Amino acid sequence: MSSYIKSISTYLPAKSITNEDIAQKFPEWDSDKIFSKIGVKKRNIVDDNETVIDMAVKSVENLVKETKLDLTTIDYLILCTQSPDFKLPTAACVIQDRIGLSKSCAAIDINQGCSGYIYGLSLADALISSGNFKNILLITSETYSKNIHKTDKGNISLFGDAATATLISTEGKYKIGKFNLGTDGSGWENLIIKNGGSKYINDNDINNMDNYLYMNGSAIFDFTSKNIPPLVNENLEKNLINKEDISLFVFHQANTFMLSFLRKRIGIEEDKFLINMENYGNTVSSSIPLAFKDSFYNNLDKVMFVGFGVGYSWGAVTLFKN
Repeated sequence: MSSYIKSISTYLPAKSITNEDIAQKFPEWDSDKIFSKIGVKKRNIVDDNETVIDMAVKSVENLVKETKLDLTTIDYLILCTQSPDFKLPTAACVIQDRIGLSKSCAAIDINQGCSGYIYGLSLADALISSGNFKNILLITSETYSKNIHKTDKGNISLFGDAATATLISTEGKYKIGKFNLGTDGSGWENLIIKNGGSKYINDNDINNMDNYLYMNGSAIFDFTSKNIPPLVNENLEKNLINKEDISLFVFHQANTFMLSFLRKRIGIEEDKFLINMENYGNTVSSSIPLAFKDSFYNNLDKVMFVGFGVGYSWGAVTLFKN
């Protein structure tokens, strides 16, 4: 049985931080420098009282408003996040109750980052293909801003918070094609929050950088430049299409320099390559659906999604207009 992306909705927190706001705090890091290096002008972040669950619920509420979705038809909920409200219980279970899904609806979390949307789609596709489920709600929700040290101007400038809700069903606008997924755990230390798990407990010391997000930008760039170009070609081959057949490529919105580098290395035409992070920043697992939302109802024949990052992990899938 084939699966389809039927609709996508998004949610952004109200608080917005501009490059000018950041430059006031870090005078050496002026607004033009931020934009030239990262390609972001503003990003939304949660306040102290808003959480991943709150954003997830609001993204679903937007989906219901925009599509008149009957939530009683949802039989499986997948939440992708790396910043859950609690170590336990599963955040998806709390969301199930908050939005009023049936008690016969399954609900799970997956801890996956910048490739998380692709991984979530692969799980939803498999669930529907099994014939046991008909309507999957895939939510991405991330609050990296809560895990960035107040002196880390690079990551403050790069990351934004956002949530998205995608309905995957037995019918819809885009048929989900075949996936390529990959993992290389040898790079686990290059994008990490070291403390807070059971191995290294968060000591609540605001000066201990191990309590906060660490990213080795050069190592992430090397990993991406090595693995993503062949990934695109492999997914084209698996779906029996040519690069020229793709109407739009939607990559994880990491930063504009990296995206432009990848586009040129792979040889993708500029008008077929979506860069849509200027007003959002890098929103981790939400970046692909957030970027694609504005193009969802365009007359696109084939679309390729490509995700990559923390783990390391990566994935690609091609969608076909129904």
